[in-house]
Amino acid sequence: MSLVFLVAFSCDDNDDDYEFVQVATPELMSKTAFRNSVEVTVPKTIEEPGKIYVYNNYIFVGDVDSGIHVIDNSNPESPQAIKFIEIPGNEDISVKDNFLYADSATDLVVFDISDINNVSMVERLNDVFNVYDYDIPVEADDVDFGKFDFEEDIIVGWTLTTERRKKVDDRQIDIALEGDVLNSSAESTTGTGGSLARFQIVDNYMYAVGNYEMAIFNIQNLKEPVLANTQYAGWNIETMFQADGYLYLGSTNGMYIYDLVNPSSPEFVSEFVHWEGCDPVVVDGDYAYLTLRGGNICGQLESVLEVIDISDKANPVLAERYELENPYGLGFKNNMLYVCDGTAGLKLFERETPKDLKLVNTLKDIQAKDVIPLENSLIMIGGNTLYQYEYMENNIGLISSFKLN
Repeated sequence: MSLVFLVAFSCDDNDDDYEFVQVATPELMSKTAFRNSVEVTVPKTIEEPGKIYVYNNYIFVGDVDSGIHVIDNSNPESPQAIKFIEIPGNEDISVKDNFLYADSATDLVVFDISDINNVSMVERLNDVFNVYDYDIPVEADDVDFGKFDFEEDIIVGWTLTTERRKKVDDRQIDIALEGDVLNSSAESTTGTGGSLARFQIVDNYMYAVGNYEMAIFNIQNLKEPVLANTQYAGWNIETMFQADGYLYLGSTNGMYIYDLVNPSSPEFVSEFVHWEGCDPVVVDGDYAYLTLRGGNICGQLESVLEVIDISDKANPVLAERYELENPYGLGFKNNMLYVCDGTAGLKLFERETPKDLKLVNTLKDIQAKDVIPLENSLIMIGGNTLYQYEYMENNIGLISSFKLN
């Protein structure tokens, strides 16, 4: 009887009504254990190099979702790893006057780094972020949150499995969960991040963007930041850049411009729309420079550098477009634009005018992901290496290369 039933069931099962989908299941840790995991330790091998940040004589290199490696750069020819700040769920940092702000999944943590040999955590604001929409894997077609308890658990990773399911038209991942997820006279010194940053400090406020929201913190009291506001910011936000009283948010669908006249509540000004692609942005004067990386998860096949005229903030206009191969981050110094073109290397464009760019050099045989053009040197990360260069006419010269793992 069982065999007959199974055969009959198989015959009635129309394969055209089913599909194979990638289902993401969260790996969980209790919030108590998670929040007790922050620790300052001796240097360790970097597992997965992330973003870079520079403050005074130190370079901070992110270890994706794990923490921050502190590198003493007093001697750029021989940088030295000196500390590892273990911060589970970390993606970004910003530093002002010796206080380091870092995300830790849902939380904001603050460190006093005035004595780099005695770094200490001085504050934690719980549940101020939505974990950038829980970092759901881009390959996932659906999510099974299972026994996830928003009040007690934190998501520290994901497991992907393939399941055969009934076809659903216009399948979308729903991330809605129970709980309210959104809710001095001396000269100040603020650090510098790359173009892939999601954190920006402007005067007494720090801005942090997730996939669709912006969290605004009042940091007038550096040791005790206050969440001043959380607001909708756009869709598929990936990066943020600040310049001249405005925030520029790079998304997979365009660039959003926000006015900081009221710093605790940035006001939307306009949006520049382009085709779908991964999109960091930097701004210099009346022009914004965006790289769009096509292929894979990023959308269209074409990869380009776009120059946007933003002289009228309410009406940004495409001024020029240049083809690239596999672009990521970018930065500028004087009349030179430095563009990380992934496996195609670092490309140097001379800005004959703000929109007329001339490719004058390419550093090949390296992988370039992001750059920070400082006053006297250029910092770049790519693959497992941190590079430092001195500026030269239409070129840069290698100062040092530091292996990260």
